[in-house]
Amino acid sequence: MAQVPQTFLDGLAVRTWCGLALRALGRARAEIDAINVYPVADGDTGTNLYLTVESAATAVEAVFAGYETQPGYATRPTGPTLADAVRAMAHGALIGARGNSGTILAQLLRGMAQVLAADGAEPRCDGPALRLALRRAADSARQAVAHPVEGTVLTVASAAADAAERTAGDCGTVARAAHQGARAALAATPSQLGVLARAGVVDAGGSGLVAVLGALVEACTGETVDTEPDRAAATPNALPDPDLDPEPETEAGPAPDAGACAAEDGGPAFEVIYLLEADDTAVARLRTRLDALGDSLVVVGGDGLWNVHVHVDDAGAAVEAGVEAGRPYRIRITHFGLGDVHTGGPRPPRERAQRAVVAVVPGQGLAELYTEAGATTVLARPGEPPASGELLAAVRRAHAREVVLLPNDAELRDTAAAAAEQARTEGVRVALIPTRSAVQGIAALAVSEPGRRFDEDVVQMTSAAGATRYGEVVVAEHRSWTTAGICQAGDVLGLIDGDVAVIGADVTATAETVLDRMLQAGGELVTLVIGDEAPETVAAHLETRVRESYLAVDTAVYRGGHQGALLLIGVE
Repeated sequence: MAQVPQTFLDGLAVRTWCGLALRALGRARAEIDAINVYPVADGDTGTNLYLTVESAATAVEAVFAGYETQPGYATRPTGPTLADAVRAMAHGALIGARGNSGTILAQLLRGMAQVLAADGAEPRCDGPALRLALRRAADSARQAVAHPVEGTVLTVASAAADAAERTAGDCGTVARAAHQGARAALAATPSQLGVLARAGVVDAGGSGLVAVLGALVEACTGETVDTEPDRAAATPNALPDPDLDPEPETEAGPAPDAGACAAEDGGPAFEVIYLLEADDTAVARLRTRLDALGDSLVVVGGDGLWNVHVHVDDAGAAVEAGVEAGRPYRIRITHFGLGDVHTGGPRPPRERAQRAVVAVVPGQGLAELYTEAGATTVLARPGEPPASGELLAAVRRAHAREVVLLPNDAELRDTAAAAAEQARTEGVRVALIPTRSAVQGIAALAVSEPGRRFDEDVVQMTSAAGATRYGEVVVAEHRSWTTAGICQAGDVLGLIDGDVAVIGADVTATAETVLDRMLQAGGELVTLVIGDEAPETVAAHLETRVRESYLAVDTAVYRGGHQGALLLIGVE
Protein backbone atom coordinates (compact mmCIF):
# COMPACT_ATOMS: atom_id res chain seq x y z
CA MET A 1 0.00 0.00 0.00
CA ALA A 2 1.32 3.42 -0.92
CA GLN A 3 2.26 5.52 2.07
CA VAL A 4 0.39 8.81 2.48
CA PRO A 5 2.91 11.69 2.44
CA GLN A 6 3.26 13.56 5.71
CA THR A 7 2.34 17.23 5.70
CA PHE A 8 4.30 19.87 7.61
CA LEU A 9 4.68 23.61 8.01
CA ASP A 10 7.90 25.35 6.99
CA GLY A 11 8.84 28.90 5.98
CA LEU A 12 7.40 28.57 2.48
CA ALA A 13 4.15 27.09 3.84
CA VAL A 14 3.80 30.06 6.22
CA ARG A 15 4.17 32.38 3.24
CA THR A 16 1.50 30.40 1.40
CA TRP A 17 -0.76 30.46 4.47
CA CYS A 18 -0.54 34.25 4.71
CA GLY A 19 -1.40 34.66 1.05
CA LEU A 20 -4.34 32.25 1.23
CA ALA A 21 -5.64 33.83 4.45
CA LEU A 22 -5.48 37.28 2.87
CA ARG A 23 -7.45 36.11 -0.17
CA ALA A 24 -10.00 34.29 2.02
CA LEU A 25 -10.59 37.37 4.16
CA GLY A 26 -10.74 39.51 1.05
CA ARG A 27 -13.58 37.36 -0.27
CA ALA A 28 -15.37 37.28 3.10
CA ARG A 29 -14.67 40.86 4.21
CA ALA A 30 -18.02 42.39 3.25
CA GLU A 31 -19.99 39.49 4.71
CA ILE A 32 -18.06 39.60 7.98
CA ASP A 33 -18.48 43.37 8.18
CA ALA A 34 -22.23 42.90 7.71
CA ILE A 35 -22.60 40.54 10.71
CA ASN A 36 -20.46 42.69 13.05
CA VAL A 37 -22.86 43.47 15.91
CA TYR A 38 -20.67 42.85 18.97
CA PRO A 39 -19.15 44.57 20.89
CA VAL A 40 -19.91 47.59 18.67
CA ALA A 41 -22.11 47.41 15.58
CA ASP A 42 -19.67 49.45 13.51
CA GLY A 43 -19.43 47.03 10.58
CA ASP A 44 -15.66 46.84 10.28
CA THR A 45 -14.53 43.48 11.70
CA GLY A 46 -13.93 41.90 8.29
CA THR A 47 -11.98 44.93 7.13
CA ASN A 48 -9.91 45.03 10.33
CA LEU A 49 -9.02 41.35 10.06
CA TYR A 50 -8.10 41.78 6.39
CA LEU A 51 -5.81 44.72 7.16
CA THR A 52 -4.16 42.84 10.02
CA VAL A 53 -3.39 39.82 7.83
CA GLU A 54 -2.29 42.12 5.01
CA SER A 55 0.33 43.58 7.34
CA ALA A 56 1.42 40.08 8.39
CA ALA A 57 1.70 38.91 4.76
CA THR A 58 3.67 42.02 3.81
CA ALA A 59 6.18 41.35 6.58
CA VAL A 60 6.64 37.74 5.47
CA GLU A 61 7.11 38.81 1.84
CA ALA A 62 9.77 41.29 2.96
CA VAL A 63 11.72 38.49 4.66
CA PHE A 64 11.61 36.38 1.49
CA ALA A 65 12.66 39.36 -0.62
CA GLY A 66 15.66 39.86 1.65
CA TYR A 67 16.81 36.28 1.05
CA GLU A 68 16.35 36.59 -2.70
CA THR A 69 18.86 39.47 -2.88
CA GLN A 70 21.63 37.53 -1.16
CA PRO A 71 24.68 36.45 -3.20
CA GLY A 72 24.35 32.96 -4.67
CA TYR A 73 20.55 32.80 -4.27
CA ALA A 74 20.03 32.18 -8.01
CA THR A 75 22.21 29.04 -7.98
CA ARG A 76 21.50 27.87 -4.43
CA PRO A 77 18.05 29.14 -3.49
CA THR A 78 17.50 29.01 0.25
CA GLY A 79 14.54 30.76 1.78
CA PRO A 80 13.65 31.89 5.27
CA THR A 81 13.35 29.28 7.98
CA LEU A 82 10.09 28.49 9.72
CA ALA A 83 11.24 30.62 12.65
CA ASP A 84 12.06 33.57 10.35
CA ALA A 85 8.67 33.38 8.67
CA VAL A 86 6.49 33.02 11.78
CA ARG A 87 8.36 35.79 13.60
CA ALA A 88 7.80 38.10 10.64
CA MET A 89 4.15 37.08 10.42
CA ALA A 90 3.57 37.78 14.11
CA HIS A 91 5.45 41.08 14.05
CA GLY A 92 3.65 42.25 10.93
CA ALA A 93 0.28 41.43 12.47
CA LEU A 94 1.25 43.21 15.69
CA ILE A 95 2.23 46.49 14.05
CA GLY A 96 -0.70 46.41 11.63
CA ALA A 97 -3.46 45.13 13.93
CA ARG A 98 -6.79 46.95 13.57
CA GLY A 99 -9.78 46.86 15.87
CA ASN A 100 -10.70 44.32 18.56
CA SER A 101 -10.60 41.25 16.36
CA GLY A 102 -7.44 42.25 14.51
CA THR A 103 -5.63 42.87 17.78
CA ILE A 104 -6.70 39.48 19.12
CA LEU A 105 -5.68 37.79 15.85
CA ALA A 106 -2.24 39.39 16.19
CA GLN A 107 -1.88 37.81 19.62
CA LEU A 108 -3.03 34.43 18.29
CA LEU A 109 -0.27 34.57 15.67
CA ARG A 110 2.25 35.72 18.27
CA GLY A 111 1.31 32.78 20.49
CA MET A 112 1.93 30.37 17.62
CA ALA A 113 5.27 32.03 16.88
CA GLN A 114 6.36 31.63 20.50
CA VAL A 115 6.17 27.85 20.02
CA LEU A 116 7.28 27.49 16.41
CA ALA A 117 10.22 29.91 16.67
CA ALA A 118 11.37 28.94 20.16
CA ASP A 119 15.01 28.04 20.76
CA GLY A 120 15.49 24.40 19.87
CA ALA A 121 12.30 24.21 17.79
CA GLU A 122 12.38 21.93 14.75
CA PRO A 123 12.96 23.54 11.32
CA ARG A 124 9.62 22.11 10.19
CA CYS A 125 6.42 22.05 12.21
CA ASP A 126 4.79 18.64 12.58
CA GLY A 127 1.41 17.72 14.05
CA PRO A 128 2.41 17.73 17.74
CA ALA A 129 4.14 21.11 17.36
CA LEU A 130 1.08 22.58 15.68
CA ARG A 131 -1.10 21.32 18.54
CA LEU A 132 1.13 23.11 21.04
CA ALA A 133 1.17 26.26 18.91
CA LEU A 134 -2.61 26.41 18.65
CA ARG A 135 -3.00 25.94 22.40
CA ARG A 136 -0.46 28.67 23.16
CA ALA A 137 -2.22 30.93 20.67
CA ALA A 138 -5.64 30.49 22.29
CA ASP A 139 -4.34 30.87 25.83
CA SER A 140 -2.22 33.95 25.14
CA ALA A 141 -5.08 35.69 23.30
CA ARG A 142 -7.42 35.08 26.21
CA GLN A 143 -4.83 36.47 28.63
CA ALA A 144 -4.48 39.61 26.52
CA VAL A 145 -8.16 40.50 26.91
CA ALA A 146 -9.11 42.33 30.08
CA HIS A 147 -12.52 40.65 30.52
CA PRO A 148 -13.04 37.65 28.23
CA VAL A 149 -16.56 36.67 27.18
CA GLU A 150 -17.71 33.42 25.62
CA GLY A 151 -19.38 33.38 22.24
CA THR A 152 -16.59 35.40 20.65
CA VAL A 153 -13.39 34.83 18.69
CA LEU A 154 -11.78 33.73 21.96
CA THR A 155 -14.25 30.85 22.22
CA VAL A 156 -13.63 29.84 18.62
CA ALA A 157 -9.85 29.89 19.15
CA SER A 158 -10.12 27.75 22.29
CA ALA A 159 -12.36 25.25 20.48
CA ALA A 160 -9.82 25.00 17.65
CA ALA A 161 -7.04 24.29 20.14
CA ASP A 162 -9.21 21.73 22.00
CA ALA A 163 -10.01 19.89 18.77
CA ALA A 164 -6.34 19.90 17.76
CA GLU A 165 -5.29 18.43 21.12
CA ARG A 166 -7.70 15.53 20.64
CA THR A 167 -6.19 14.71 17.23
CA ALA A 168 -3.12 12.64 16.40
CA GLY A 169 -1.44 12.93 13.04
CA ASP A 170 0.57 15.25 10.84
CA CYS A 171 0.21 19.00 10.36
CA GLY A 172 -2.59 18.72 7.83
CA THR A 173 -4.63 16.39 10.04
CA VAL A 174 -4.25 18.64 13.07
CA ALA A 175 -5.04 21.79 11.08
CA ARG A 176 -8.15 20.14 9.63
CA ALA A 177 -9.35 19.15 13.12
CA ALA A 178 -8.74 22.66 14.45
CA HIS A 179 -10.69 24.14 11.56
CA GLN A 180 -13.61 21.78 12.10
CA GLY A 181 -13.64 22.51 15.82
CA ALA A 182 -13.64 26.22 15.10
CA ARG A 183 -16.55 25.91 12.65
CA ALA A 184 -18.62 24.03 15.23
CA ALA A 185 -17.83 26.60 17.93
CA LEU A 186 -18.67 29.46 15.57
CA ALA A 187 -22.11 27.99 14.85
CA ALA A 188 -22.77 27.83 18.61
CA THR A 189 -21.78 31.44 19.38
CA PRO A 190 -25.40 32.74 19.28
CA SER A 191 -26.26 30.37 22.13
CA GLN A 192 -23.55 32.01 24.25
CA LEU A 193 -24.11 35.68 23.45
CA GLY A 194 -27.62 37.06 23.36
CA VAL A 195 -26.80 40.01 21.11
CA LEU A 196 -25.82 37.54 18.38
CA ALA A 197 -28.99 35.52 18.81
CA ARG A 198 -31.17 38.62 18.60
CA ALA A 199 -29.44 39.68 15.38
CA GLY A 200 -29.53 36.16 13.96
CA VAL A 201 -25.79 36.07 13.26
CA VAL A 202 -22.65 34.30 14.42
CA ASP A 203 -19.67 36.13 15.88
CA ALA A 204 -17.88 38.18 13.21
CA GLY A 205 -14.38 37.82 14.69
CA GLY A 206 -14.84 34.07 15.04
CA SER A 207 -15.98 33.90 11.43
CA GLY A 208 -12.74 35.57 10.35
CA LEU A 209 -10.67 33.13 12.42
CA VAL A 210 -12.43 30.19 10.73
CA ALA A 211 -11.35 31.65 7.37
CA VAL A 212 -7.75 31.97 8.58
CA LEU A 213 -7.73 28.37 9.84
CA GLY A 214 -9.25 27.20 6.55
CA ALA A 215 -6.31 28.85 4.79
CA LEU A 216 -3.94 26.95 7.13
CA VAL A 217 -5.55 23.66 6.10
CA GLU A 218 -5.12 24.55 2.43
CA ALA A 219 -1.49 25.63 2.96
CA CYS A 220 -0.71 22.29 4.65
CA THR A 221 -2.71 19.94 2.42
CA GLY A 222 -3.67 21.75 -0.76
CA GLU A 223 -7.34 21.08 0.04
CA THR A 224 -9.93 23.86 0.06
CA VAL A 225 -12.37 23.67 2.96
CA ASP A 226 -15.77 25.05 3.89
CA THR A 227 -15.54 28.20 6.00
CA GLU A 228 -19.24 28.41 6.84
CA PRO A 229 -20.25 27.69 10.45
CA ASP A 230 -20.85 23.97 11.10
CA ARG A 231 -24.43 24.41 12.24
CA ALA A 232 -24.99 20.66 12.44
CA ALA A 233 -22.41 20.49 15.21
CA ALA A 234 -24.11 23.23 17.22
CA THR A 235 -26.97 22.54 19.62
CA PRO A 236 -30.04 24.22 18.12
CA ASN A 237 -32.11 23.88 21.31
CA ALA A 238 -29.50 25.93 23.15
CA LEU A 239 -30.26 29.05 21.15
CA PRO A 240 -31.96 31.57 23.46
CA ASP A 241 -35.32 33.06 22.60
CA PRO A 242 -34.49 36.76 22.37
CA ASP A 243 -37.89 37.63 23.82
CA LEU A 244 -37.84 35.17 26.73
CA ASP A 245 -34.31 34.12 27.70
CA PRO A 246 -32.09 36.38 29.80
CA GLU A 247 -28.63 37.46 28.65
CA PRO A 248 -26.13 34.62 29.24
CA GLU A 249 -24.11 34.82 32.40
CA THR A 250 -20.50 35.98 32.10
CA GLU A 251 -17.50 36.19 34.33
CA ALA A 252 -17.75 38.60 37.23
CA GLY A 253 -16.04 41.93 36.85
CA PRO A 254 -16.46 45.14 34.88
CA ALA A 255 -18.46 45.22 31.67
CA PRO A 256 -17.38 42.15 29.74
CA ASP A 257 -15.10 42.19 26.80
CA ALA A 258 -14.81 39.79 23.92
CA GLY A 259 -11.72 41.22 23.04
CA ALA A 260 -14.22 43.80 23.95
CA CYS A 261 -17.18 44.75 26.08
CA ALA A 262 -20.83 44.82 25.27
CA ALA A 263 -21.63 48.35 24.27
CA GLU A 264 -25.20 48.13 23.22
CA ASP A 265 -26.30 51.20 25.20
CA GLY A 266 -24.31 54.33 25.99
CA GLY A 267 -20.84 52.86 25.60
CA PRO A 268 -17.64 54.86 25.15
CA ALA A 269 -17.43 57.26 22.21
CA PHE A 270 -13.87 56.64 21.02
CA GLU A 271 -11.69 53.75 19.91
CA VAL A 272 -8.02 54.37 20.71
CA ILE A 273 -5.25 52.21 19.24
CA TYR A 274 -1.51 52.73 19.38
CA LEU A 275 1.78 50.89 19.26
CA LEU A 276 3.79 51.23 22.44
CA GLU A 277 7.43 50.74 23.29
CA ALA A 278 7.50 49.90 27.00
CA ASP A 279 8.70 47.30 29.49
CA ASP A 280 6.49 44.64 31.05
CA THR A 281 6.13 46.43 34.40
CA ALA A 282 4.95 49.65 32.78
CA VAL A 283 2.47 47.74 30.62
CA ALA A 284 1.00 46.02 33.67
CA ARG A 285 0.33 49.45 35.21
CA LEU A 286 -1.07 50.66 31.89
CA ARG A 287 -3.57 47.78 31.76
CA THR A 288 -4.90 48.73 35.18
CA ARG A 289 -5.26 52.39 34.29
CA LEU A 290 -6.91 51.82 30.92
CA ASP A 291 -9.28 49.24 32.40
CA ALA A 292 -10.55 51.97 34.73
CA LEU A 293 -10.92 54.45 31.86
CA GLY A 294 -13.07 52.37 29.51
CA ASP A 295 -13.78 48.95 28.08
CA SER A 296 -12.81 46.67 25.18
CA LEU A 297 -9.27 46.65 26.52
CA VAL A 298 -6.85 44.40 24.64
CA VAL A 299 -3.07 44.69 25.06
CA VAL A 300 -0.99 42.34 22.93
CA GLY A 301 2.69 41.92 22.16
CA GLY A 302 5.81 41.62 24.26
CA ASP A 303 9.59 42.01 24.16
CA GLY A 304 9.24 45.76 24.45
CA LEU A 305 6.66 46.32 21.68
CA TRP A 306 2.90 46.29 22.31
CA ASN A 307 -0.34 47.05 20.51
CA VAL A 308 -2.89 48.73 22.75
CA HIS A 309 -6.63 48.86 21.98
CA VAL A 310 -9.35 50.38 24.17
CA HIS A 311 -12.76 52.07 23.94
CA VAL A 312 -13.00 55.23 26.07
CA ASP A 313 -14.83 58.53 26.41
CA ASP A 314 -11.60 60.42 27.15
CA ALA A 315 -9.26 59.62 24.27
CA GLY A 316 -6.65 62.07 25.54
CA ALA A 317 -6.40 60.27 28.87
CA ALA A 318 -5.87 56.94 27.09
CA VAL A 319 -3.00 58.41 25.08
CA GLU A 320 -1.52 60.13 28.15
CA ALA A 321 -1.52 56.77 29.93
CA GLY A 322 0.54 55.39 27.07
CA VAL A 323 3.00 58.30 27.31
CA GLU A 324 3.46 57.59 31.01
CA ALA A 325 4.10 53.91 30.25
CA GLY A 326 6.57 54.38 27.40
CA ARG A 327 6.61 55.71 23.83
CA PRO A 328 3.30 55.45 22.00
CA TYR A 329 3.20 55.96 18.23
CA ARG A 330 0.96 55.23 15.26
CA ILE A 331 -1.85 56.58 17.40
CA ARG A 332 -5.30 56.16 15.86
CA ILE A 333 -8.39 57.66 17.46
CA THR A 334 -11.75 56.87 15.90
CA HIS A 335 -15.07 58.38 16.93
CA PHE A 336 -17.87 55.84 16.76
CA GLY A 337 -19.42 57.99 14.09
CA LEU A 338 -22.79 58.90 12.80
CA GLY A 339 -25.62 57.52 14.89
CA ASP A 340 -23.93 54.31 16.05
CA VAL A 341 -24.83 52.49 19.26
CA HIS A 342 -22.32 54.47 21.31
CA THR A 343 -23.22 58.07 20.59
CA GLY A 344 -26.97 58.13 21.02
CA GLY A 345 -27.52 60.19 17.88
CA PRO A 346 -25.94 61.57 14.73
CA ARG A 347 -23.43 64.36 14.62
CA PRO A 348 -23.79 67.06 12.00
CA PRO A 349 -21.70 66.10 8.97
CA ARG A 350 -18.48 68.03 8.41
CA GLU A 351 -18.28 69.81 5.08
CA ARG A 352 -15.91 68.14 2.62
CA ALA A 353 -12.93 70.08 1.32
CA GLN A 354 -12.65 70.30 -2.43
CA ARG A 355 -9.14 68.89 -2.69
CA ALA A 356 -6.47 67.33 -0.48
CA VAL A 357 -3.07 65.68 -0.77
CA VAL A 358 -2.32 62.47 1.13
CA ALA A 359 1.35 61.50 1.38
CA VAL A 360 3.41 58.71 2.92
CA VAL A 361 6.49 60.12 4.66
CA PRO A 362 9.43 58.25 6.21
CA GLY A 363 10.15 60.45 9.23
CA GLN A 364 8.56 62.81 11.73
CA GLY A 365 10.48 65.79 10.41
CA LEU A 366 9.12 65.27 6.92
CA ALA A 367 5.66 64.66 8.33
CA GLU A 368 5.75 68.14 9.88
CA LEU A 369 7.03 69.65 6.62
CA TYR A 370 4.28 68.01 4.56
CA THR A 371 1.64 68.96 7.13
CA GLU A 372 2.73 72.60 7.00
CA ALA A 373 2.28 72.41 3.22
CA GLY A 374 -1.30 71.26 3.74
CA ALA A 375 -0.94 67.49 3.21
CA THR A 376 -2.47 64.70 5.26
CA THR A 377 0.38 62.35 6.16
CA VAL A 378 0.89 58.67 6.87
CA LEU A 379 4.09 57.96 8.78
CA ALA A 380 6.13 55.00 7.48
CA ARG A 381 8.65 53.95 10.08
CA PRO A 382 11.77 52.00 9.06
CA GLY A 383 10.78 48.38 8.39
CA GLU A 384 7.08 49.13 8.95
CA PRO A 385 5.48 50.07 5.61
CA PRO A 386 1.85 51.17 5.92
CA ALA A 387 -0.91 48.86 4.71
CA SER A 388 -3.54 49.93 2.22
CA GLY A 389 -6.03 50.37 5.04
CA GLU A 390 -3.86 53.06 6.64
CA LEU A 391 -3.70 54.95 3.36
CA LEU A 392 -7.46 54.60 2.93
CA ALA A 393 -7.99 55.87 6.48
CA ALA A 394 -5.83 58.90 5.65
CA VAL A 395 -7.89 59.57 2.51
CA ARG A 396 -11.05 59.45 4.64
CA ARG A 397 -9.42 61.68 7.25
CA ALA A 398 -8.59 64.25 4.58
CA HIS A 399 -12.37 64.46 3.96
CA ALA A 400 -12.12 65.89 0.45
CA ARG A 401 -13.95 65.36 -2.82
CA GLU A 402 -10.64 65.11 -4.71
CA VAL A 403 -7.46 63.55 -3.37
CA VAL A 404 -3.94 63.36 -4.76
CA LEU A 405 -2.10 60.35 -3.31
CA LEU A 406 1.71 60.40 -3.04
CA PRO A 407 3.15 57.01 -1.95
CA ASN A 408 6.76 58.32 -2.03
CA ASP A 409 8.11 54.77 -2.31
CA ALA A 410 8.19 52.51 -5.37
CA GLU A 411 7.33 49.48 -3.23
CA LEU A 412 4.14 51.15 -1.99
CA ARG A 413 2.67 51.72 -5.43
CA ASP A 414 0.44 48.63 -5.36
CA THR A 415 -0.61 49.35 -1.78
CA ALA A 416 -1.51 52.92 -2.72
CA ALA A 417 -3.37 51.73 -5.82
CA ALA A 418 -5.52 49.41 -3.68
CA ALA A 419 -6.34 52.26 -1.29
CA ALA A 420 -7.16 54.57 -4.21
CA GLU A 421 -9.45 51.99 -5.78
CA GLN A 422 -11.37 51.52 -2.53
CA ALA A 423 -11.66 55.27 -2.01
CA ARG A 424 -13.14 55.65 -5.51
CA THR A 425 -15.89 53.18 -4.60
CA GLU A 426 -16.74 55.57 -1.74
CA GLY A 427 -17.21 58.47 -4.13
CA VAL A 428 -13.81 60.16 -3.76
CA ARG A 429 -11.98 61.21 -6.91
CA VAL A 430 -8.41 59.97 -6.39
CA ALA A 431 -5.31 60.49 -8.53
CA LEU A 432 -2.26 58.39 -7.69
CA ILE A 433 1.05 60.03 -8.60
CA PRO A 434 3.69 57.27 -8.45
CA THR A 435 6.32 59.20 -6.50
CA ARG A 436 9.23 56.98 -5.52
CA SER A 437 10.85 59.19 -2.90
CA ALA A 438 9.78 61.84 -0.41
CA VAL A 439 11.85 64.43 -2.31
CA GLN A 440 9.73 63.81 -5.40
CA GLY A 441 6.68 64.36 -3.21
CA ILE A 442 8.13 67.67 -2.00
CA ALA A 443 8.56 68.78 -5.62
CA ALA A 444 4.97 67.78 -6.43
CA LEU A 445 3.58 69.62 -3.40
CA ALA A 446 5.53 72.76 -4.30
CA VAL A 447 3.63 73.21 -7.58
CA SER A 448 0.17 72.19 -6.36
CA GLU A 449 -2.50 74.85 -6.78
CA PRO A 450 -5.92 73.87 -5.42
CA GLY A 451 -7.54 76.59 -7.54
CA ARG A 452 -6.61 74.78 -10.76
CA ARG A 453 -8.78 72.14 -12.34
CA PHE A 454 -8.04 68.75 -10.76
CA ASP A 455 -6.66 67.17 -13.94
CA GLU A 456 -4.39 70.14 -14.62
CA ASP A 457 -3.09 70.14 -11.05
CA VAL A 458 -2.34 66.41 -11.23
CA VAL A 459 -0.46 66.88 -14.52
CA GLN A 460 1.67 69.68 -13.07
CA MET A 461 2.42 67.72 -9.88
CA THR A 462 3.26 64.59 -11.85
CA SER A 463 5.57 66.58 -14.14
CA ALA A 464 7.40 68.16 -11.19
CA ALA A 465 7.85 64.80 -9.47
CA GLY A 466 9.06 63.15 -12.68
CA ALA A 467 11.60 65.92 -13.27
CA THR A 468 13.15 65.32 -9.84
CA ARG A 469 15.98 62.81 -9.67
CA TYR A 470 16.24 61.20 -6.26
CA GLY A 471 19.09 59.70 -4.32
CA GLU A 472 19.71 58.40 -0.85
CA VAL A 473 22.54 57.33 1.39
CA VAL A 474 22.02 54.26 3.58
CA VAL A 475 24.05 51.70 5.50
CA ALA A 476 24.00 48.11 4.18
CA GLU A 477 22.42 45.70 6.64
CA HIS A 478 24.00 42.55 5.18
CA ARG A 479 26.29 41.32 2.43
CA SER A 480 24.54 41.53 -0.91
CA TRP A 481 24.88 41.86 -4.66
CA THR A 482 24.20 45.38 -5.94
CA THR A 483 24.37 47.16 -9.30
CA ALA A 484 27.69 48.64 -8.11
CA GLY A 485 29.18 45.31 -6.99
CA ILE A 486 29.15 43.29 -3.77
CA CYS A 487 28.64 45.23 -0.57
CA GLN A 488 29.36 44.09 2.96
CA ALA A 489 27.29 44.71 6.07
CA GLY A 490 28.14 48.18 7.35
CA ASP A 491 29.14 49.62 3.97
CA VAL A 492 27.75 53.02 3.04
CA LEU A 493 25.59 52.79 -0.08
CA GLY A 494 24.74 55.68 -2.36
CA LEU A 495 21.60 55.10 -4.46
CA ILE A 496 20.46 57.10 -7.47
CA ASP A 497 16.93 56.60 -8.78
CA GLY A 498 16.64 53.41 -6.76
CA ASP A 499 19.85 51.71 -7.90
CA VAL A 500 23.08 51.42 -5.91
CA ALA A 501 25.61 53.67 -7.64
CA VAL A 502 28.32 54.02 -4.98
CA ILE A 503 29.72 51.73 -2.29
CA GLY A 504 31.85 53.59 0.23
CA ALA A 505 33.11 53.66 3.78
CA ASP A 506 32.42 57.31 4.68
CA VAL A 507 28.96 58.87 4.75
CA THR A 508 29.99 62.39 3.72
CA ALA A 509 32.29 61.24 0.91
CA THR A 510 29.67 58.85 -0.43
CA ALA A 511 27.00 61.56 -0.29
CA GLU A 512 29.24 64.00 -2.18
CA THR A 513 29.89 61.43 -4.92
CA VAL A 514 26.18 60.77 -5.27
CA LEU A 515 25.39 64.48 -5.43
CA ASP A 516 28.07 65.11 -8.08
CA ARG A 517 26.74 62.31 -10.27
CA MET A 518 23.20 63.57 -9.95
CA LEU A 519 24.22 67.11 -10.91
CA GLN A 520 26.15 65.97 -13.98
CA ALA A 521 22.88 66.12 -15.91
CA GLY A 522 22.20 69.62 -14.60
CA GLY A 523 19.75 70.99 -12.07
CA GLU A 524 18.45 74.15 -10.48
CA LEU A 525 17.55 73.06 -6.96
CA VAL A 526 19.08 70.50 -4.60
CA THR A 527 16.90 69.24 -1.75
CA LEU A 528 18.64 67.56 1.20
CA VAL A 529 16.67 65.71 3.88
CA ILE A 530 18.96 64.84 6.78
CA GLY A 531 18.21 61.85 8.99
CA ASP A 532 18.92 61.74 12.72
CA GLU A 533 21.73 59.21 12.24
CA ALA A 534 23.64 61.28 9.66
CA PRO A 535 26.87 63.07 10.68
CA GLU A 536 26.24 66.61 11.94
CA THR A 537 28.54 68.13 9.31
CA VAL A 538 27.17 66.44 6.20
CA ALA A 539 24.57 69.11 5.36
CA ALA A 540 27.03 72.00 5.63
CA HIS A 541 29.60 70.10 3.58
CA LEU A 542 27.16 69.39 0.76
CA GLU A 543 25.82 72.96 0.80
CA THR A 544 29.36 74.25 0.43
CA ARG A 545 30.03 71.77 -2.38
CA VAL A 546 27.00 72.99 -4.34
CA ARG A 547 27.79 76.68 -3.74
CA GLU A 548 31.43 76.38 -4.81
CA SER A 549 31.08 73.93 -7.71
CA TYR A 550 27.65 74.49 -9.27
CA LEU A 551 26.70 78.04 -10.17
CA ALA A 552 23.06 79.08 -10.01
CA VAL A 553 22.03 75.93 -8.13
CA ASP A 554 20.10 76.54 -4.92
CA THR A 555 20.01 74.22 -1.90
CA ALA A 556 17.16 73.53 0.53
CA VAL A 557 17.86 71.54 3.71
CA TYR A 558 15.26 69.82 5.91
CA ARG A 559 15.50 67.61 9.00
CA GLY A 560 13.78 64.28 8.42
CA GLY A 561 14.12 62.76 11.87
CA HIS A 562 14.31 58.98 12.22
CA GLN A 563 13.65 58.22 8.55
CA GLY A 564 15.64 55.06 7.82
CA ALA A 565 17.99 56.62 5.25
CA LEU A 566 20.87 58.76 6.50
CA LEU A 567 20.22 61.24 3.73
CA LEU A 568 17.69 61.87 0.95
CA ILE A 569 18.75 63.94 -2.05
CA GLY A 570 16.56 65.51 -4.72
CA VAL A 571 17.74 67.36 -7.82
CA GLU A 572 15.25 69.23 -9.97
